[in-house]
Amino acid sequence: MQTDVLVVGGGMGGVAAALAAARAGRRVVLTEEYPWLGGQLTSQAVPADEHTWVEEFGVTASYRRLREGIRDYYRDHYPLTEGAKAKKDLNPGAGMVSRICAEPRVAAAVIESMLAPFRSSGVIRVLERTRPVSADVEGDVVRAVTVADVRTGEETTVQADYVLDATELGDLLPLTGTEYVTGFEARSEHGEPSAPAQAQPHNQQAISWCFVIEHVEGDHTIERPEDYDHWRSYEPEYWGAPMLSLTAPDPRTLATVTRTFTPDINDDPLNQTADQRQAAGDKELWTFRRIIARDLFEPGAYESDQVLVNWPMIDYLDSPVVDVPDVEHHLAQAKRFALSMFYWLQTEAPRPDGGTGWPGLRLVPQATGTDDGFAQAPYIRESRRIKALRTVIEQDVSVDVRGHARPATFPDSVGVGMYRIDLHPSTGGDNYIDVACAPFEIPLGTLVPQRMSNLLAAGKNVGTTHITNGAFRLHPVEWNIGESAGALAAWCLEQGTAPHKVAEGEGLAEFQAALEADGVELHWPDGVEGY
Repeated sequence: MQTDVLVVGGGMGGVAAALAAARAGRRVVLTEEYPWLGGQLTSQAVPADEHTWVEEFGVTASYRRLREGIRDYYRDHYPLTEGAKAKKDLNPGAGMVSRICAEPRVAAAVIESMLAPFRSSGVIRVLERTRPVSADVEGDVVRAVTVADVRTGEETTVQADYVLDATELGDLLPLTGTEYVTGFEARSEHGEPSAPAQAQPHNQQAISWCFVIEHVEGDHTIERPEDYDHWRSYEPEYWGAPMLSLTAPDPRTLATVTRTFTPDINDDPLNQTADQRQAAGDKELWTFRRIIARDLFEPGAYESDQVLVNWPMIDYLDSPVVDVPDVEHHLAQAKRFALSMFYWLQTEAPRPDGGTGWPGLRLVPQATGTDDGFAQAPYIRESRRIKALRTVIEQDVSVDVRGHARPATFPDSVGVGMYRIDLHPSTGGDNYIDVACAPFEIPLGTLVPQRMSNLLAAGKNVGTTHITNGAFRLHPVEWNIGESAGALAAWCLEQGTAPHKVAEGEGLAEFQAALEADGVELHWPDGVEGY
């Protein structure tokens, strides 16, 4: 198979890259391992983590179409109350982590609708349920990538002028021999104040295997997991309690905090506003990542709210899943750990009435598109990262290091992003690392490997460090990265140039103007400051 642009990985960055290249008139092949396109928003089931200004500015026009498409999907197809239907900034779950907490199934449907005209015309071809297994590389050029069907093993080789790695873990980097880093860099490499003295390549942010729950009448207690006692006693020394509990470190203060958990809490979902600038929203776990607030729908439509469990208590700390043996074992363990948390909620979680356990909790398979109610894929926070022409480091974006919270600017900006540097507990034994972050621009140089000429990073594998990845890994930033990478590949084909030349300034201003014309914001408005 031959194409102009091959995008390997159909997560947030991959979808955005494919759309951008197709809008520019290029033929695209997009591959994806899991049943749903959309990555962390869909197959990983995590509601969008976004900055406080998302309803006004700070995302690309296509990402805004995705968000508004999700809202319109609910208005068009769901029995919303009149008040909910009329709410311009509808938040279907009224969750506190995001201003648009919604079912992963709906996000997947909207993504498919955005791709539909290009798939219908053949401009975008999707190779479903495939993962990369090998690459044909000559010098600094990736000539082709072979992907295998995860169900049958059948292989397809795709030749392309440009190859974009939008996989969740940077899978193409070792296959193509592209230079990359993993885990924590040494302080001596970039001078980052939060970095350790020695490099720690296997010290990476934990993965989590998320699941969706609801609370209904009856006893839905599952069979006790056979390894439950192991996970029930698991307690990192800095945690302050067993992980199977409602107690965990506060991400910002590191103080040990016990959360509340109140199924079907009596709140007013029309008047909930998520604002990460003010608070993390995780003190009440039922509303933290709620994806369906039943009171926004006509009476009887839902027996219960539906809640996505992505809590620090299910972070899998035993091992990374990059460049280690027994990856499948650790993925299975991460899921078993999460299953044990669900059983603990059913049987041991403290209730306000003094009792223990919520046997009315049950998993919601229809929300995740799986048989068991668990996400199709683990939630990935950290990837392999290319050795890029430009690496964004802590000093570029840290409010404390810079001495102010004004935006971090770069002359080769290809987009904007914002989130606190939020690093979850890691496989090397670190607690949370939380750093106040300035709004930042995304340098084009972070997308371009130092050596490879036709491979671009299009996801969490861009030129960041372990520290700054904590601000670049969120949904709208990954989307912007992918969108700009897809646009760059198309631009280079149109102009007969190369990414390295554009990064050096050849036609850079014209490329940036083309991005802006397509709805990519390159700069933050005056007066915006980080938090």
